[in-house]
Amino acid sequence: MIGLVALAGLVLAGLVPADARAQAGPQTGAGAGCTTRLLPDPPRRGFVCPGGLVFEAEAAAALGIALPAGEAPVTQIDLERGGAYVEDGSGPHHPFQIRTPHAIASVRGTVWAVDVGEESTAVFVRSGRVAVAHVGTPSDTVLLGPGEGVDVAPGLPLEVQTWGAARVSGLMARFAR
Repeated sequence: MIGLVALAGLVLAGLVPADARAQAGPQTGAGAGCTTRLLPDPPRRGFVCPGGLVFEAEAAAALGIALPAGEAPVTQIDLERGGAYVEDGSGPHHPFQIRTPHAIASVRGTVWAVDVGEESTAVFVRSGRVAVAHVGTPSDTVLLGPGEGVDVAPGLPLEVQTWGAARVSGLMARFAR
């Protein structure tokens, strides 16, 4: 059975800004055995989860983590707004995805970022491979490699593009990279 834990802005009952929660020091037990900590400049929250999943979420990001029963690794993050930077070291036998209002990004063992806006979701791959599909039409899927990104918006085709240095730098700066 999968449950949903409240983290970095997504509360089981609804969305609240991440900064509305208490901003304490390092924490453990954030669901599925994930450890969380606050990261400065720019403000964001870091997560280290069982199975090799490491990710960061912007301070204002609204997200939830889908938790499988027992000690199984995290299989899904629901990102409603804001950005997340992911280093998924869980390996090829552990399915993992980020779902946004516009896209589903599935991956195994890679480094990538997702940025959710009101009208679209952007996905960028730093290393490895990420499959990206429109929500509701998973048959319309593109595969991104290093340096590639895609903007996902309702009704628009998925077009893989090599992102320019300015766009990559702007997104990575949000995660101090």
